[in-house]
Amino acid sequence: MKQKTHPIAFPVTFVVILAFLSIISFADTRLSFAASGGNDKPAGDKFTAVKHTELQIKKLQSTLNITDAQKELWNTLTQVMRENAKEMDALTVERAEHTKTMNSVELMKSHSQIIEAHLNQLKKFIPPFEAFYASMSDQQKNITDMIFRTGKYKKHHRK
Repeated sequence: MKQKTHPIAFPVTFVVILAFLSIISFADTRLSFAASGGNDKPAGDKFTAVKHTELQIKKLQSTLNITDAQKELWNTLTQVMRENAKEMDALTVERAEHTKTMNSVELMKSHSQIIEAHLNQLKKFIPPFEAFYASMSDQQKNITDMIFRTGKYKKHHRK
């Protein structure tokens, strides 16, 4: 006897499993910056998106050897990065304050709000990043591409 397969069963099951895994993996409201390598975290200090962003800005600035001609584009980019970090910290604090009293639906909505904020922040980040990237030398572009691919910074010196 052949079993009937329902074309909607797999997608619905997949969505339910994904939602459940999201609840579990995002139940902890502390920020995780695993991509930063972990060793940038100040000992005994709360590590915020603002602190993480400042570290990333310093690393990028020293690694990329930004020229005077690029300063204005760089400043515009870092302003957006700082604004995004402040917004994310505010959302994270708000979520942390209410997590213990939220039910599963409210947790999912809160998680959705954070994902939407990330998406909006990327939309704000991309135009100034494109402009800055366009101003880069080939060496700077290669370094930036490697950093974005691997998350690793290496000391690069101008030739």
